[in-house]
Amino acid sequence: MELRQLQYALQIAAEKNFSRAAEKLHIAQPSLSQQLSKLEKELGVLLFQRNTNSVELTHAGSAFMEKAQMILDMVGQLEREMEDISDMKKGRLNVGSLPITGSHMLPRVLPLFHSRFPGIEIHLIEDTTNVLENLTAAGRTDISLLTLPVLDSNLSWEPLLDEEILLAVPPTHPLAGRAAPDETATVSIRQLREEAFIVLKRGQGFRQIALELCRSNGFEPRIVFESSNIETVQSLVAAGMGIAFVPSMIALGHGTSFRPDYLQLKERPYRTLVAAYRKGRYISKAAEAFMGVMREVMNKGDGSEPPVQPAPGVEQED
Repeated sequence: MELRQLQYALQIAAEKNFSRAAEKLHIAQPSLSQQLSKLEKELGVLLFQRNTNSVELTHAGSAFMEKAQMILDMVGQLEREMEDISDMKKGRLNVGSLPITGSHMLPRVLPLFHSRFPGIEIHLIEDTTNVLENLTAAGRTDISLLTLPVLDSNLSWEPLLDEEILLAVPPTHPLAGRAAPDETATVSIRQLREEAFIVLKRGQGFRQIALELCRSNGFEPRIVFESSNIETVQSLVAAGMGIAFVPSMIALGHGTSFRPDYLQLKERPYRTLVAAYRKGRYISKAAEAFMGVMREVMNKGDGSEPPVQPAPGVEQED
């Protein structure tokens, strides 16, 4: 039995399809099928029940996958510990990120990290909150950049920063442009009860943050549009289709001339960005260094950075 065979079997179980698994593994499908048949012959059991369009785990296959994942996790942790011993001269770090953070923050973080640790390869996975929590709990990422609350009980987290949430409104909206040039316009969330809202689609953490801001102020938002992309949300706001809550990093990073106006909320709500990882997982020096660079970049305060507050002391949520 070889480690690569365990990886192949786990990928097939995740995809439930030989073609997709082979594509993700970057090998030919016949070669993948051959390796699985070799493994099943060696074990003396069938791991998968082959159907016309998919494959399903057998009882033996379910038991095998659980132990295979544990073995690969232990091998991965051993490799990371050995990489640490070699003073981070080389290694690989799997980082999960929400699309908002990935597009607006990581372009500043990754070049700095690479300049300090050129031998560490970063593998970036961008997806929704739900998917990233599942991947992190399964050990598919070393750390994932998420926002509170982290719902999966198998995960621990360390805070990175608290970031203020602003309100984006169309330039023609009655709330826009009310402040003097040297002041910041503010609005209470309770004033927004009758407004049309544009939000992110289900599965994205910031959608839930936006909904809870409304609900905690006594109303259910009237949602007129949903999008999977925060830039599309902003463009729809700028076009006069509604209003939206946005993280401050988005407001300062929105470089197009076709943009909404941004207002500060009187309640001064914020979201907390955290680095999440599976409970009990060894946190490598590379992961610790990456989190350190994240904190450094996010809290520079050089005028070009989002108006964020340093997160409180390190803690974990059980």
